[in-house]
Amino acid sequence: MGLLDATKNQFRSVITWDDPQEWEIFRKFTGRNDEIKNASTLVIQPGQGCIFTYEGKIEGTFSEPGMYNLETDNKPFITTLKKFLNFFESEHKTGLWFYRTAEIVNIRWGTRIPITYNDPVYSFPVNLRAYGNFSIRIVQAAEFFTRIVAAKSVYYAYDLQELLLSRISQPIGQYLANAKFSYAEVDRNLEKIAADAAEKTVKEFEEFGFTLLDFRIEGAAFDEETNKRIGGISDVQADVKAAQLAGVPFETLQKMMAMREAAKNEGGQAAHVITALNMNQPAPQPAASTPSVKDRLKALKELFDEGLLDEEEYKLKKQELMKEL
Repeated sequence: MGLLDATKNQFRSVITWDDPQEWEIFRKFTGRNDEIKNASTLVIQPGQGCIFTYEGKIEGTFSEPGMYNLETDNKPFITTLKKFLNFFESEHKTGLWFYRTAEIVNIRWGTRIPITYNDPVYSFPVNLRAYGNFSIRIVQAAEFFTRIVAAKSVYYAYDLQELLLSRISQPIGQYLANAKFSYAEVDRNLEKIAADAAEKTVKEFEEFGFTLLDFRIEGAAFDEETNKRIGGISDVQADVKAAQLAGVPFETLQKMMAMREAAKNEGGQAAHVITALNMNQPAPQPAASTPSVKDRLKALKELFDEGLLDEEEYKLKKQELMKEL
């Protein structure tokens, strides 16, 4: 071997994806000067693939991990690469892109606007948001490279995230609007919602050359107005149940609650007395601070005049008080 040949071999370089970052999906190999032309070895790490272009056209795609000798290896991709490198004229005509074949995990998604539908239980419009993550893997690298990457030097997962979110938001929104889960049903159906949403969106991922590996819903939330309205309904339902347990009409319970609040706010003695009357309980035993029968009769008459007691209730309570005279 002559000195010239030895010097030439000494400068043969290795083509590899140095220090790939977690969120990189595609990265162009950028060698110094004619580094690609003089390369002797191609190294593809596990979880990587390689695309070779010449004059703007994909000439080969390769995703088998290993170390390949560009002079002796006879794999189709290597022989194609070697053929074009032998006619190397300019680095602007030739390009090598490495891409990620490993799983791309935990890409975040969320509904961009609230999904509005009529709640089947409460019969009024509710606004729902959902959020979660998904994991994918590229299976058609050449197609995605041609349609989306378009020879960019680097393409990141957050670029892909924005692209996919613009496509999957509509089918997810349509599904939730048509499924019409009631307010109380959403949380216990998150697993079903995730499975159904994955089924509705899988074609969107495949269209760009990816396979959907996992689709998760981490949570769902209704807007403040929906929570406020349903919270008010729940409070009334709880009061109705309390009235049933206490054995009193709901209207009577409402009056009692109103007078109790009045007693707290104003410190009135009449409210305490009438509360006892509406409970069909005898008035408190006379004590130093207990209102007289006369005072209680006056309070009773005020409630009747204000329409809080009907005539029958008024007469009944009045007779009970008259017996104490």
